[in-house]
Amino acid sequence: MCHKGTVSPWRYLLGASLAAGILTAQTVPLEWRRVGSPSLEVGLASPATGPVRSVWYSADGSRLFARTASGRVFQTDDFESWTPARTVGPPDIPAPAVDRAPEPDAKLTSSATAPGRVYALGTQLYRSDDGGRSWSNLTAFHNQSVIGPGQRSLAVSPSDGDQVTVANDFGVWRSMDGGQSWSGLNQYLPNLPAARILATPAESHGARILVRDVGAVELAPGAEAWRPVSDPLIQDEDRALSSASIALGTSITAVAVSRQTIYAGSADGRIWVSQDSGRSWSPSPRTGANGPIERFFADPNEPRMALAAVGGSGAHVLRTTNSGAFWDDLTSNLPDSPAHGITAERAAGAVYVATGQGVFFATADLENAGLSAVTWTPISTQLPGAPATDLKLDANGYQLYVALEGYGVYATAAPHRLRTLRLLNAADFSARAAAPGSLISVVGGRVNAANAGALNFPVLAATDTESQIQVPFEAAPSSLSLALQTGRGRFTLGLPVQAVSPAIFVNRDGSPMILDGDSGLMLDGRSTPHSGSRLQILTTGLGRVHPDWPTGVAAPLDSPPAVTATVKAYLDREPVQVTRAALAPGYIGFYLIEVQLPAVVNAGPAELYITADGQESNRVQVVLQP
Repeated sequence: MCHKGTVSPWRYLLGASLAAGILTAQTVPLEWRRVGSPSLEVGLASPATGPVRSVWYSADGSRLFARTASGRVFQTDDFESWTPARTVGPPDIPAPAVDRAPEPDAKLTSSATAPGRVYALGTQLYRSDDGGRSWSNLTAFHNQSVIGPGQRSLAVSPSDGDQVTVANDFGVWRSMDGGQSWSGLNQYLPNLPAARILATPAESHGARILVRDVGAVELAPGAEAWRPVSDPLIQDEDRALSSASIALGTSITAVAVSRQTIYAGSADGRIWVSQDSGRSWSPSPRTGANGPIERFFADPNEPRMALAAVGGSGAHVLRTTNSGAFWDDLTSNLPDSPAHGITAERAAGAVYVATGQGVFFATADLENAGLSAVTWTPISTQLPGAPATDLKLDANGYQLYVALEGYGVYATAAPHRLRTLRLLNAADFSARAAAPGSLISVVGGRVNAANAGALNFPVLAATDTESQIQVPFEAAPSSLSLALQTGRGRFTLGLPVQAVSPAIFVNRDGSPMILDGDSGLMLDGRSTPHSGSRLQILTTGLGRVHPDWPTGVAAPLDSPPAVTATVKAYLDREPVQVTRAALAPGYIGFYLIEVQLPAVVNAGPAELYITADGQESNRVQVVLQP
């Protein structure tokens, strides 16, 4: 956190995903972080993943191999982590003869160490210890399979007849007791078929993606595995695709909407535009696209500007600045690989594209058509070598999220943000106003000194790409001109200041920085609060305190100054008791709000937020136990 003179906790809060260097024309050295794991929580024996075609053991049983539906082969030596493998495929093991099979066409495998034992894989897994005369169902529960449906492959360890592994439509599953109990080996298997990024973490929800054959899933703040959710965006897009396909009489593969303007692209590379919400359509001139239009980016504030990602060969990135009257080909030096996703920030002229050969970044004129050169820079060289299926900027254009085939989601600081300085709230990375005593992040460079007139803003920590400063307690509500002294010169940025501007600290994945008041442990997916417990919420922006406290000095451990504003807290919009609101002991710019949960709470996720003198904070999610 912001202990005076301590940098690494601050890096945990604010610098975990910053780029390691300033953007150059060469490969951008970015620090990517994994968002969750490539696994799903779908109510099976343990987290699941995507389809796996086959599994097999090494000759001595010490190593397990798995071939995913994409054809990639991975191996594990510790039965937890997986690495790419170079192997031809599973050995040819003859099926044993049995008196009868438990299901027609069941796959039979015998045990080398347990005479008479045979396993059979059909819609369920069965075991016989008498050569097939009688069978026990090992995976059925209420007519369902505890390891999921779609059984595809069965392997028995050559060294242990009780160790059996199954591959199915939900991953790899292993039993160490002959099928009596099961655990998944999917948490770190790179096999999540992430097809689309639906939403980045914001307020009380986490990142959301579209997984093939599963639907929309969300990574709840603090969780590792993704969980299925209902997402109206998918339903709206499905309706839009169907409506456009019917209206245009062809297979529409992508749509995007900006106000009343709708862009629609087909499987054969054609594009249509409607400027009256779909009542009438106009075809765009031929674009040179030889493959399907896979994704559009339409600027929500400027409907005339849009970008298209194209599969197949030939043109892969198209741009229009006149509502589709014509399209420019921005492919330039991109590799001839299908483009699956595209996103941009018009004001900065920043364009990002997800391709079969990774992620690329370019600066382009997104206001006017023209023939200005576009040079693409690869930015995913530090990521696993897998096709990028989609990408998306967060609401502030600060974080870039990328979906990789099999590997799930990764994120980093958006490279174009490293070119210019920008002020963000240090708690929730928003552009909300500051308040006396609050923490601000300066993104884009190392700040050596900061001041607004006679007010000095202490620099608490700094790297080449981000710095953290504190607003003086003496700052009055106004719009300040903040002068920043950096290694690249002096810059002046506008900084609105309010009496209070509350914000709850969240990590990059959206999980709030809330502690259990009794144990002092940070709440996460493994530590959840229960009814009647005390929570300690770390915030900033609560303004003046009493007695006055000097700026840039850590709050005392005993009797820290109390917040003068009236602080309230709400859980699922119902008020909860606030027992303390003060500076966080031992830290700079942090405030600590302690709340008492009711004696009875509803189990599951709940929305939490605070107010200070009526000003609301960001909303975060906590998972409660009864």
